[in-house]
Amino acid sequence: MDDTNIGWIAAIFIGGIAGWLAEKVTGSNIGILANIILGIIGAGIGSFIFAKLGIVIPGSAWLVYLVAGFVGAALLLLAVRIFYPSRLT
Repeated sequence: MDDTNIGWIAAIFIGGIAGWLAEKVTGSNIGILANIILGIIGAGIGSFIFAKLGIVIPGSAWLVYLVAGFVGAALLLLAVRIFYPSRLT
């Protein structure tokens, strides 16, 4: 997962989708810019977690980035919701 080989525009697009999906699953209410940032940061966190656990996601780089971004973004949203419950309403 370290060698995804996607460009910045694709990272922004996929990060936005991953952040939006995480927003919908966790029931948060944040904007599109926050979704993009959350998805991109979430992809880094998700990739790190998957690498440490030895989880390999088969598929194209886009799919791997989307899954890692979704997992990482959802974890970030849940952590914010635990520590700052009034921020995501």
